[in-house]
Amino acid sequence: MTHRRSAVTGGVVGNYVDQVNIFLPALALAPAMKTLAGPTAAASGTAIVVMAMLLGRPVGAMVFGRIADRAGRTHTTALAIAGTAACSLLIACLPTHQVLGGGTFALLVLLRFVGGMFIAGEYSAAVPLAMEWSSARHRGLFSGLIMAMAPCAQATIAFLTAAMLAVLGPEDYAAWGWRLAFVAGGLASCAMFVFYRRRVADAVRAVQPGVDEFRTRGSLREVVMGRWAGAFWRMFCLMSGLWLMTQMVVLLLGQRLVTDAGLSAGTASVVMGIASIGQAVVMALTGHLSTLMGRRRYFVVATVVAAIGGSAAWLWMMGARPGVVGLAVGAVLAQVLTVTAYGPVGAYLSEGFPAHVRSTGYGTAYSASIALPALYPYWLPALSGAAGRNTAVVLVIVAGSLLVAAGAALGPRLAPSEIEQVEV
Repeated sequence: MTHRRSAVTGGVVGNYVDQVNIFLPALALAPAMKTLAGPTAAASGTAIVVMAMLLGRPVGAMVFGRIADRAGRTHTTALAIAGTAACSLLIACLPTHQVLGGGTFALLVLLRFVGGMFIAGEYSAAVPLAMEWSSARHRGLFSGLIMAMAPCAQATIAFLTAAMLAVLGPEDYAAWGWRLAFVAGGLASCAMFVFYRRRVADAVRAVQPGVDEFRTRGSLREVVMGRWAGAFWRMFCLMSGLWLMTQMVVLLLGQRLVTDAGLSAGTASVVMGIASIGQAVVMALTGHLSTLMGRRRYFVVATVVAAIGGSAAWLWMMGARPGVVGLAVGAVLAQVLTVTAYGPVGAYLSEGFPAHVRSTGYGTAYSASIALPALYPYWLPALSGAAGRNTAVVLVIVAGSLLVAAGAALGPRLAPSEIEQVEV
């Protein structure tokens, strides 16, 4: 019971810390980008830094996923957490643009790429480990709680950034205040490193001492092109759809609230923080809802809701411009009706692969699928030019919904009674 509680707690709290480190550049660093990138590169600097981290994640998932499948998930999680902590703390110590010029920004991009690798390694090991310790009837619930930590972390960073800007003022925040957020993220990762080293064990080894659940040697080739390729590409399709919707209603929406809806940066942060809280509450429940409904049925129903409701919420916000309160309501609806479908992902991806390739399959399907969606600043303008600024976003939301539905429809039904038979 102690090991089970520790593994699930580590999955939930660890993913929160993980997501804090993910959202720091997008939210906490943006107001200080001139300090690191210089006045000419500040406008595009945040997007480049975010993309560097996102593109580092597929590489990290492939590398650390194989390590986790061969050497154990607990040790791999601790190693990845240590790397995440080091990258965040090094960013906090970066000199300003005045000291190194373009070298400062280059170091920042490099550290975020490497940090993305370590972050991917962390969830490629920690989330499957938490699922392996969970009973079948609780797997969806715990998955929802783990996945809900992403919007919780986003809300934390959004509110913290708005508060620090108000207290310190834009100049002091840009000069040194942003560093405090990265120090906090790095220290939180250090605390999780100690927790995993002292409290968490791999599932089968703890239950059956002397049994090596990693004795069967899997490979990335087996996952992508071999026996488990069908499961991998279904999940890659499903995750690609979820990432497309995420880019629109999380990352792009925060920008459009300023450029299109006319909110200040601070007010937009508060609106996105409120939306994240709503998303977190619902996402924590959708994992268990998928256990009650069946995984495939849940995803198909959720994507119909996302295509219709998410699109309507976006068009209402950007068309009616309903004021701060209305925009907050619209942002909550947009996120609740779309990306809360992440709730069952931790369970669903873990259930799709056997132990000897589980971290490789989970991490690679989860992370490699983000590559094209993460490049939306480059392909969305062309789509907007052809279809219209808001129509293009709706088309992406609908396309994402269809990809999720297709990935789920091609997979096993996993009705409630069948979930009980799936061994993880």
